[in-house]
Amino acid sequence: MTLSPLTSPLLDGVTHGFFTREGGASTGVYAGLNCGTGSSDQAEVVAVNRARVAEAMGVKALAGVHQEHSAAAVVADLEAKPKADALVTATPGLALTILTADCQPVLFADTQAGVIGAAHAGWKGAVDGVLEATLDRMEDLGADRAHVKAVIGPSISQRAYEVGQEFLERFMDEDPEYGRFFVNGVDGKYQFDLVGFGLFRLRAAGVAEAEWTGHCTYSDPARFYSYRRTTHRGEADYGRLIASIRL
Repeated sequence: MTLSPLTSPLLDGVTHGFFTREGGASTGVYAGLNCGTGSSDQAEVVAVNRARVAEAMGVKALAGVHQEHSAAAVVADLEAKPKADALVTATPGLALTILTADCQPVLFADTQAGVIGAAHAGWKGAVDGVLEATLDRMEDLGADRAHVKAVIGPSISQRAYEVGQEFLERFMDEDPEYGRFFVNGVDGKYQFDLVGFGLFRLRAAGVAEAEWTGHCTYSDPARFYSYRRTTHRGEADYGRLIASIRL
């Protein structure tokens, strides 16, 4: 099976892809294109999967970061893998990558300035400012956020994202207006619109355009890994999806 990355017309002219789990060498609960070096999958199989992604992106190696749900954004470096949740570059041929399994993978491009970025934006990173930090680092390299287009890839949708009262209060304490990203669920729970929140933060930060590809990771097990779905099924571990962009 060949790789089947999803792309967005907003990023036309920039090589990019939100890769699904199709076309990978992993088996069992990881079946498919598991690119997570932090998973318990066989390291050599993950390396095969990542090599397939690199080939699809037209590069020999992939730049990434050691993700930890932070708001840190850094300039990409193939020789280092710092603790951060976003990376940027103005170097042609350098493929940025982010791993997710329900959190938002966000790809950015200012084609006029020749600057790109990639961010891992779960709820914590998003509320703490990882998307804005990515734009700041892009501007350090000469980008203009008014020219930046941003695309959110496959993420958990509101209908699948049940949260409790404490989670709601974390957002309400930040800004009471954030209540609009929650709707009542069952048994006193709420449903959180992570993607809607991400789009709001991107647009409020001043990007030219922002969109979501419209794919829910939880609801499509054939194509996407999902941490929450794995938890609900009582599985031991889960694969990680990869998103990549390069000039």
